Amino acid sequence: MVEERGTSVAERPDLPDRVTIYEVGPRDGLQNEKAVVPVEAKAEFIRRLLAAGLPVVEATSFVHPRWVPQLADAGDLMTSLIEGELGEAARKLPVLVPNERGLDRALELGCEHIAIFGSATETFAQRNLNRSLDEQFAMFEPTVTRAREAGMDVRAYVSMCFGDPWEGAVPIDQVVRVGKRLHDLGASQLSLGDTIGVGTAGHVKHLLEAFNEAGLPNEALAVHFHDTYGQALANALSALQHGITTFDASAGGLGGCPYAKSASGNLATEDLVWMLRGLGVDTGVDLASLVATSTWMAGVLGRRSPSRVVTALTPTD
Repeated sequence: MVEERGTSVAERPDLPDRVTIYEVGPRDGLQNEKAVVPVEAKAEFIRRLLAAGLPVVEATSFVHPRWVPQLADAGDLMTSLIEGELGEAARKLPVLVPNERGLDRALELGCEHIAIFGSATETFAQRNLNRSLDEQFAMFEPTVTRAREAGMDVRAYVSMCFGDPWEGAVPIDQVVRVGKRLHDLGASQLSLGDTIGVGTAGHVKHLLEAFNEAGLPNEALAVHFHDTYGQALANALSALQHGITTFDASAGGLGGCPYAKSASGNLATEDLVWMLRGLGVDTGVDLASLVATSTWMAGVLGRRSPSRVVTALTPTD
C-alpha cells in the first residue's frame, strides 16, 4: 500500500503544460541485471507501467544474446504481449534494434516503432558498435531506410553526449554533428543521452541551443539523464525550461549501461513525475500506481528501489 503525501503545486507559465515520459525501464532498466528476470515478470512489468498511465513504454531490444543476455527472450516477450491482453496494442511498444538482423525480427512481429543506438564518441562507437564514429552511419542507414519504407517510426539514441569515460568531455559541435546525421538518415526523434551522468544544467542548455541552431526543433529532441552525480533532476529541469517535452526515465531508477561501468542508474520516473507535478506540468501518470509497480519490481529483483520518491512513499515495517 502506497501512502502518498501532499505536495504544493507552483505552476510556471514559462514551462510546457504537458510532457511525454518515455519509459525505458523494461529495456534500459533491466538490461544490466545479472539475474535473468522471467518473461512473465517482464510482461507484467510492462502491463503495470501502461496501466499507470505511461504513454510510451520501450519493451525490449533485439540484440544478440551474447551482448545482452537479459534480453535474449525479446521475441518470446513480444509474442507473449501480443497474444495476451494487450493484443495489437503491443505492436506499438518501441523496441531497440542494433542492426538489420534486429530489424528483421521486429518486422516479423509487426512492431511499429523502433530505436537505434548511436554514439557521439569514437571510443564508445568502437566498444559498443564495433564501428568507427563515421562507420556507424553506414551501418544504420539500411536499417533506418528499410524501417521507414515499412511505415515504422524510428528513434535514435545518441550516447555519450556530455562526457565519455575514455575520452573525457565531448565537444558540443561533435554531438550535434552526430545527432544531425542520424536525424537526416530518417530518425524522427533524437534522445540525447548523458550516459555516465556527468552533465550539468548549463551544459544541457548549451547543447540544446546548439541543436536548435543546427535546425533541429525541440519537438525532434528528447533527453535521457543518468544520476551518477545527482544531477539528473536538475538537468531535466534545465531541459524543461528550454522547452523540451519528451523525457526518458526508468521506473524505480533501474538501469545503467552495460558497456560503460561508470554509468549508474537512470533518472527515476517517480522522481521526475514528482518534480513535474510540483511545477504543474501534466504527465498523465498515476504516481501511486507507478510507485506500487516499482516496489513490486524491486521485490522481483530482491532489493530496494533507489528512487527517492519510491522510498519516501513506501511505508516500512
